Amino acid sequence: MIKEAQMVLKQYFGYDTFREGQEDIIEYILQGHNTVGIMPTGGGKSICYQVPALMLDGVTLVISPLISLMKDQVDSLVHQGIPATYINSTLTNSEADKRMEEIASGDYKLVYIAPERLESYGFIRFLNTLPIPLVAVDEAHCLSQWGHDFRPSYLGISKAVNQLQSNPTILALTATATPEVQADILHHLHIPDQYKVLTGFQRTNLFFQVVKGEDRKRWVDSYVKKNAMHSGIIYCATRKEVENLHAYLEKKGYAVGKYHGGLNDVIRQEEQEAFLNDSVTIMIATNAFGMGINKSNVRYVIHYQIPKNMEGYYQEAGRAGRDGVDSECILLFSPQDIQTQRYIIDQNIVNPDLHQNEMQKLRDMIDFVHTEACLQNYILTYFGEQVDEPCGHCSNCLDDRESEDVTREAQMVLSCMMRMNERFGTSLISGVLTGSKGKKIRDFGFDRLSTYGLMKDQSQKEVGLFIDYLISEGVIHVEGGSYPILKVSSKGKEVLTGERGVMRKVQPAVSGIIHKEDGLFEALRNLRKTIADSEGVPPFVIFSDKSLQDMCVKKPNTPEEFLGVSGVGESKMERYGHIFIEEIAAFLKENPEHHTEIVKSSPRKAQSSDTPSYLISFALFKDHKGIKDIAKERGMSTATIENHIIRVYQEGMMDDWGILFTPEEEILIGEAVSKVGPSPLKPIKEELPKEISYFQIKGYLVKNGLSD
Repeated sequence: MIKEAQMVLKQYFGYDTFREGQEDIIEYILQGHNTVGIMPTGGGKSICYQVPALMLDGVTLVISPLISLMKDQVDSLVHQGIPATYINSTLTNSEADKRMEEIASGDYKLVYIAPERLESYGFIRFLNTLPIPLVAVDEAHCLSQWGHDFRPSYLGISKAVNQLQSNPTILALTATATPEVQADILHHLHIPDQYKVLTGFQRTNLFFQVVKGEDRKRWVDSYVKKNAMHSGIIYCATRKEVENLHAYLEKKGYAVGKYHGGLNDVIRQEEQEAFLNDSVTIMIATNAFGMGINKSNVRYVIHYQIPKNMEGYYQEAGRAGRDGVDSECILLFSPQDIQTQRYIIDQNIVNPDLHQNEMQKLRDMIDFVHTEACLQNYILTYFGEQVDEPCGHCSNCLDDRESEDVTREAQMVLSCMMRMNERFGTSLISGVLTGSKGKKIRDFGFDRLSTYGLMKDQSQKEVGLFIDYLISEGVIHVEGGSYPILKVSSKGKEVLTGERGVMRKVQPAVSGIIHKEDGLFEALRNLRKTIADSEGVPPFVIFSDKSLQDMCVKKPNTPEEFLGVSGVGESKMERYGHIFIEEIAAFLKENPEHHTEIVKSSPRKAQSSDTPSYLISFALFKDHKGIKDIAKERGMSTATIENHIIRVYQEGMMDDWGILFTPEEEILIGEAVSKVGPSPLKPIKEELPKEISYFQIKGYLVKNGLSD
């Protein structure tokens, strides 16, 4: 059965092999077992029911939460030569009746519906006239009230499916589910735990970054300017913030759209389609711009404010890089955003247990912002995964900026707060410190304080941002709701007395995520846009960025070679093959010296070379360059360079182990390995002094033949 499934995968979707988890899920489905698949966004969940749908007799029913998601997926399937349709509220009664007649005649292999449609007795009666071998429940976390997108209609799915005489198999799919939510899915849909396929939540092509204490508008302006050719989403916590940021960027001349619940349906639809079709490159939105976003070439997602929970954050961030190309997920943090989210929770959650649950989720999100450990690992641990090593490519793992001592400035702020009796917020405190002549300051007599004007060489905005930083570091504690006041924390008191110092890292420059562009890639992207406009579909439906990049590398000039491009199936070959082959040939004729270097869309990745990448790193290492220097020079993470050097040792090209560790350090590592075993690495690291790195542990294991 799996061999047949692989043939279907190649014929319709253009892929030679299944991704992790897909084969297990498909095998369970074809054996008739109810199954749940928990896979990261962009991990290929749709393939898990689309391939079986083409192999099984009858029509597969797909329950999808959003109308826009249905349309995107149906458009993509039709372009791959797969008969699919949807029935939802965008259709007139006559259109819905016509589609139901076509479904009854066997014209479609997949039909997408919203869960609410299963509440109609008439629709259930219609379904009972059909052979339905499989029901796929997309975004299955919606059935758990402990999840972040609870939708009551999802709770009726199991009852409705039980009424179907064809006794279909159920496949539940989600990308964001904590262990608690996973248990809910298994329980409500009657799925045995043995048929849960959990591939892990890690997205290795996503680079996570937390930015604190910045002027957010200025930061975003700088960022989008450097990434102007690429699509991105900026999430805001409130409609008001969406409108403000949209007006700001629009005035700057960017192609920007907006989306929130305060806009009418027509405007929302127009804005969404403009973004999907690449007519606008930046979408500013609340979380109303939700699960239906299937656009594959989003290169960055920026959270302008802290989200209220990790599930929502990871799902929204995961809309970047669905095509597998390197992309960035950036969270801009300011402490006052916490009050905004607390207010939203207070206004919307009445049930005490749910309220407490939501507040705990917000606290987990705040901890994520403040952690100095690996950001990717924090996310994975939150979702119940065991992690061993840092990812090596998030902002915390790559943070080698120098720190500056700001203890004296912190003492100025804390001293001023104490003299103001710890009864005021950031605005008034920063006003006193910068010597503002505001009426309120004079009325309270704060202009006579010894701390008045202590920081007058800075603007009030700059001092306010510094106060935000001190809050994020736990030096200052925030109390109150709508009008928060600042208090000196226990950590802050230690700073005041000189028992503790405060260091602040120099803020990083904003970087573009795309290396120098490839001329052929640009030509193919323009061709894709022209075709998409003529067919009335988003460009990514024609081909993903990843497929275009593969064309740049392989430069196919025959139909057979074009079928070897990632994501090209027979239907797309027939529809577009000759056009793209001609475009590639024409470009190469005009540019005979052309050499493509597109492999991954990130400055952190090395460009292609005839010399293996790890040997280039080794050559630099032999020249006595440090790991960080090599990483900076090659545009890679330090973890990648370390792995290159380890590989050189593994292949016997280097035997000077003294470069990696001293004899004393080697003894310590050996004792730790003897105690806890050679894997995983994390328990070994926990047994050792902080200064001994994972790099040194890996080296020890290689030297002693204990590595995998």
